[in-house]
Amino acid sequence: MIITDIGPRPQAFDLEQATRENRNYRSVAWSGCHLQVTLMSIAAGRDIGLEMHPDTDQFLRLDAGRGRVQIGPAKDELTFEAEVADGWCMLIPAGSWHNVSNIGDEPMQLYAIYAPAHHKPGKIHRTSSEAAADENDEPAEWSVQPAVSQRDEQA
Repeated sequence: MIITDIGPRPQAFDLEQATRENRNYRSVAWSGCHLQVTLMSIAAGRDIGLEMHPDTDQFLRLDAGRGRVQIGPAKDELTFEAEVADGWCMLIPAGSWHNVSNIGDEPMQLYAIYAPAHHKPGKIHRTSSEAAADENDEPAEWSVQPAVSQRDEQA
């Protein structure tokens, strides 16, 4: 199943199927004015990477695999930890340091909903290193962003 980000227009697709079939580290599936949906695939033994989005709340849901989520107020103070599996969601408040690690033997398939939008519409990163090196991954100009935005941080 191939999903095309059509921007802030109505869209419908089988989110679970698209998430399970996604083989890219991150694929932006839909970009609205106020939120965004991305599909992610994290290889066994890998993680998303410790990060903090000061202005972005996140909802993540696993559709395949097993993971560990860690969340906290500082990168060296991850006070919340939980093991998650198919059907579990993770809710990450803006300003929280967080990481999601694949603790299983197969790819961890998940989707993320960001509010506000966080990536360039339609952006596909095949690997996490490709995503980290991408300097052209800003939300669309038409998306609603915080009046005063702080920069994301990565450990």
